[in-house]
Amino acid sequence: MAENVRIKLNDNEIIMPVGTVLKTLAEKYQKDYSDEIILAVYNNKLRELNTRLVDDGEISFVTVAEKNGKRAYRRSIILLMERALENIYLNEHLDILVKYSLGAGYFCKIKGVDEVSEDLLEKLDFEMRQIIEQDVDIDKLTMKTDRAVNIFANKGLDDKCKLLKYRTSSNINIYDLDGYKDYYYGYMAPSTGMLGVFELHKFEDGFVLQFADKDSKKVAEFDPAKKLFNILKASDEWGQSMDIPTVGALNDAVCAGKTREIILSQEAYMERRIGALAEKIAADSNIKFVMIAGPSSSGKTTFSHRLSAQLNALGVNPHPVPLDDYYLDRELIPLDEFGEKDFETIEGLDIELFNSDMMKLLNCERVLLPSFNFKTGKREYRDHWMQLGKNDILVIEGIHGLNERMSHSLPKENKFKIYISALTQLSIDEHNPLPTSDGRLIRRIVRDARTRATSARETIAMWDSVRRGEEKYIFPFQEEADEMFNSALVYEMAVLKTYAEPQLFAIPKDCPEYLEAKRLLKMLDYFLGIPTDDIGNNSLIREFIGGSCFNV
Repeated sequence: MAENVRIKLNDNEIIMPVGTVLKTLAEKYQKDYSDEIILAVYNNKLRELNTRLVDDGEISFVTVAEKNGKRAYRRSIILLMERALENIYLNEHLDILVKYSLGAGYFCKIKGVDEVSEDLLEKLDFEMRQIIEQDVDIDKLTMKTDRAVNIFANKGLDDKCKLLKYRTSSNINIYDLDGYKDYYYGYMAPSTGMLGVFELHKFEDGFVLQFADKDSKKVAEFDPAKKLFNILKASDEWGQSMDIPTVGALNDAVCAGKTREIILSQEAYMERRIGALAEKIAADSNIKFVMIAGPSSSGKTTFSHRLSAQLNALGVNPHPVPLDDYYLDRELIPLDEFGEKDFETIEGLDIELFNSDMMKLLNCERVLLPSFNFKTGKREYRDHWMQLGKNDILVIEGIHGLNERMSHSLPKENKFKIYISALTQLSIDEHNPLPTSDGRLIRRIVRDARTRATSARETIAMWDSVRRGEEKYIFPFQEEADEMFNSALVYEMAVLKTYAEPQLFAIPKDCPEYLEAKRLLKMLDYFLGIPTDDIGNNSLIREFIGGSCFNV
């Protein structure tokens, strides 16, 4: 057996003894990185820093500023937080429930505690920082799944036990921090010494574990989005009322033959919420412009159709106006920081023409509206005349619908703004929230393959760019909405799984997108698949899997 391995790192070839721990290399090369190294990619596989070198190959380091590094950092702090809570309340069996993302943090509650006090948070923060100062190792252990389930059952982690009940592998990797054992969806930091960038803020009846954002060395400003929180809370409460708060609970319901009941209940709940929105709009005769915006794959098109149907039933005549029809001609689209045409910037739209047309319509004038030809990249006029009557309103869909610049000339009383996003109400288990952006990415992979002949590899490759656009042009304006609508369906991942898995498995191992595909496959593996037979043709999920009665 060879005593050394040859490793390519940062365009240099180095020779290291077999068995060298990646953390040793990371410490040696940390000076070359502005952000702290937390993981490594070793022969195109994401690895923790306690991994040993056994084969020749190539290594690149992952810092806490990168998406996989951020995920590992957040998971590791959750484990640290759970360890600290047990240290403080050793015999009281308290447990932190990590509920959902809120800005640059996680909203958390403590099981059995009605309202988290400032005193408790101070104790928790102090104990966490004590453990950080001690730089305690985070160890990965491999054990029989049945043994892990017994450990978690004894700790009262019922959701984790439900999740692992559907695991087919006989072995499982769990993490141990000074005797506290837990299971996490993904990789972890090597030790607690690098986990000092966080804050705990009391919020509502729980608290927010706040992380760094763009600057990995500084905790992001705590400015919680209260409207977003309220819609997340309402969705969570509905999931609890259905007894489906986690993936394991959903799997239990599927095994109990409740698939049709789940689908029908979810669809009825969504239709009721759309109907309530329509009633609110119809009740105000001043509203002439319903402006809908949201991030990619939120289901904006289906939502617009269903809202329009509800408005029709109330005697209101809705007319769709896509903001895309106000694109500038392609040669006039401004460039982004990479020198590429930025089709997502508001500067790519003819703002003044839109405002002029809408004001004329508001004044009951007859207006010729444009259409954008995406094949030629030109705006065209195709005899699309419009004049608003007493019961007419415009349903305007586009990513800049919430930005006041887009409709600056329209009186506030004539506008009703709706923010829509797929805000997943499920958690994987008590300590592993299901990222909302992952749900939207899976939706997009399925839709793009079906409607655009775009591979999962191509969709994943462009996703970072899509996310940058959302963070720039959509999320900053979400709190300006009059209403928020959650388009996530509690059962959708179990449906999308069947469509997405073949697409993800098709990505070759030597592609840059393979790591993300593998991560998504692991997430989908938690779900039991369900058939589509009971899903109606007006369901929002049909926009992605096909079979919709709407032109989507």
